[in-house]
Order: sequence, then structure tokens, then C-alpha cells
Amino acid sequence: MMRWLLLSLSLLAGPVAACSDQTDCVVGDRIYRISGVDKAANGALVFAHGYRGSAAGVMRNGALRRLADEMGVALVGLEGVNGSWQLPGRPRNRNATGEVEFDYVTDVLADVETRFGLNRDRTVATGFSAGGMLVWNLACYRSDLFAGYIPMSGTFWDPVPQTCAGPVANVVHIHGTSDKTVPLSGRAIGDGRQGDVMAALEMYRDFGQFGPATADEVDGVLCEMSANDEGKTLSYCRFEGGHSFRLKDLRVGWDMLLGARE
Repeated sequence: MMRWLLLSLSLLAGPVAACSDQTDCVVGDRIYRISGVDKAANGALVFAHGYRGSAAGVMRNGALRRLADEMGVALVGLEGVNGSWQLPGRPRNRNATGEVEFDYVTDVLADVETRFGLNRDRTVATGFSAGGMLVWNLACYRSDLFAGYIPMSGTFWDPVPQTCAGPVANVVHIHGTSDKTVPLSGRAIGDGRQGDVMAALEMYRDFGQFGPATADEVDGVLCEMSANDEGKTLSYCRFEGGHSFRLKDLRVGWDMLLGARE
């Protein structure tokens, strides 16, 4: 009887143990991948890929995985449907509400917490390009999910929301000054248009009642940071360059966010 019970438990545990950087972690009809599962109790960097990316592609980024290891946290790679995110204003589906993605991310976090003991208080959402668009939407509409948000080279689709759902979150936006793929002023794509980055920042500044910004250069990145009476921070960090993802900028953003909370 005991042997049968142990065999049954091992069979049940098999699929859970297989969930990793090499194999898909299944949540409903979607998947994610994760590395550094032994570090999830310290928190996680949850990364949203760019257009036509994948969770497997996130895990193939060895430098990104090493950065998460250096910070002592897990790396979670999200995956859109057919490589894209269903967000408000997106081309060919301008009526999308984003709810399908918000529910997916909520399910992923719950699954990582159940499987690996995720520390939600030290879990940050970040993403590049189209992934940065997802992160901005999460910060605006589901700000309760993460300790902070680092959208990189991505913003809302036009029109930029007039306000957000709250509560106010800690946000660090990172962007190249000569980005031609996602210009700071946005550009038309199909029947949609990327939003204006400065308009998005101004909207969030008003929403969060952030005070005057102070400028500081951190590791070659010029950041303008403002705070509100609740101690929340909004930062705009820019670098001389185009549509690129620089790990040192992500580390600066992480340190700024965790410093704002701790």
C-alpha cells in the first residue's frame, strides 16, 4: 500500500517538476517558462517578450538569466498568443480590452506562487518593445500584481488612457532617444498607432500626483525621478541609442524600484 502511494505521488509530481526553463509551465490554455526556481522565494523578474517572441526565447537569453541570478531572483518568461499581446488599441483588433492578458499574468503569478513559493513583494514586471506595452498596461490597469514595473522601449497603443485604475504603482520607463521602431512620439502601424511616450508619462504623473522631477545619471543612464506623498516613484530613464534592450538599464531600474519599496 505504501509503495503504491509513493508511486502515485511521484507520478503526480512529474509534470510539476518538469516545469522549468526547458519545458513549458501550463496555466489554462497558455504557458510560461521559469529559471532559478530555487530563488523564487526571493522574488522574480517577470519578462514580457517583444513582437513574435516567446517564453523559450526569453530563456535562451543567457545574459538576462545571469542578471536574474546576480539579483538572486527567479526569471519568468511570459508568452503571448502567436507572439503578440492582446492590448487596447492594437492593430487589427482595436477593440481589445487587455483583460485576456491581465487574467493570464494573474494566473501565471498564482501558479509560480503555488509551485515555487514566489515572494510577490519582490516581483517586478518588465518587458521590451511590445512587451513594454504589456507592462505599461499592467501598471495602469492591474497595478496590484507587482512590486513595480519597468517598461522598456514600449508604451500604450494610441489613444493613451486618460487615467488609470489604481492604486498608484512604482514605474521606471526606459527608452532610447533615437528609437525608430518605437519612437518617443509614436508611429502608425496598420490601422493602429503607437502612443506618445511623453503623453503617457504625463498622464501617469497626473494620475499619481507625483511632484517635481529631479535628474540623476546612473551608470550612463539619465533618469528623471519624481515621488508622491505615498512614497511611490515615477522615473523616466533615457539613453543615447535606438531600439535596444540593455541589461545595465534593467538593473538600474530594478535597484530604483526595490529601493523605493525597502
